[in-house]
Amino acid sequence: MDTKWINGKTVIVTGASGGMGKGIAETLIKNHDCTVIGIARSEEKMKKVVEELGPFSDKFSYQLFDVSVEENWINFVDYLKENKIQPDVLVNNAGILPKFDKFQNYSIEYIEKAMNINFYSAVYSIHALLPLLLESSSPAIINVDSSAALMTLAGTSVYSASKAALKSLTEALREELRGKCYVGIICPGFTKTDIFRDQDASDDKGQKMLNMVSTSCERMVRMIMTDIRLRRPLGVHGFDAAFMNYFGRLMPVTGGRLFSTVMKMSKLPLFDPVFKD
Repeated sequence: MDTKWINGKTVIVTGASGGMGKGIAETLIKNHDCTVIGIARSEEKMKKVVEELGPFSDKFSYQLFDVSVEENWINFVDYLKENKIQPDVLVNNAGILPKFDKFQNYSIEYIEKAMNINFYSAVYSIHALLPLLLESSSPAIINVDSSAALMTLAGTSVYSASKAALKSLTEALREELRGKCYVGIICPGFTKTDIFRDQDASDDKGQKMLNMVSTSCERMVRMIMTDIRLRRPLGVHGFDAAFMNYFGRLMPVTGGRLFSTVMKMSKLPLFDPVFKD
């Protein structure tokens, strides 16, 4: 297997201003001589990425737009064509993690926001970019999903639904594009990134719990990059993701109940909205 296929490619990475997206972009540039176009909304964060890349910064450019708006992707494709940029790889990484809560406590607006960012952003990006990607000699689409797509936990109805939808989309594309385009899906478990910014984990006990079950961002990026180099169709990373994958496949009902019991017994403020009336 050609593990160097990614070298020198032009890669589009969403959510590239921080966390795993930033780590993936930096690794692609520094270790694989890729040209990366990062997509995010914060110019301040993007400028910091450029600054931290130092001598490698000429390999990184960025576009600022909301990935959950279809028109933005159509305009981005026009930008690529006008500038004669041939993309080879699309990495859909952008996402948000809603607070743990009961389904009825989410507003419709909040549900739509989560679905738009976690699922429809990938729908729009792939739909708009696929014709261009297929002009590459080695096209690829990698969707960074979540362990929540493998088994749904109480309090994650909206997040899990958005991630399960992304998993199903990716699996269908993997077969439809077999032999034409590498399509991979990666399901990380809890990872130490700012995706927890909306969670009520400010208390010491909650933070210790998150740290205990979370994989470091650097380690997760290394595992993701191994998936990409080997063109794996599926990557499941983190011990929590491994457990969820196991129980989700073999004991979906009992497993979900077991995890709910553990969450409830932990008495963490993080899970209070789920189990307190």
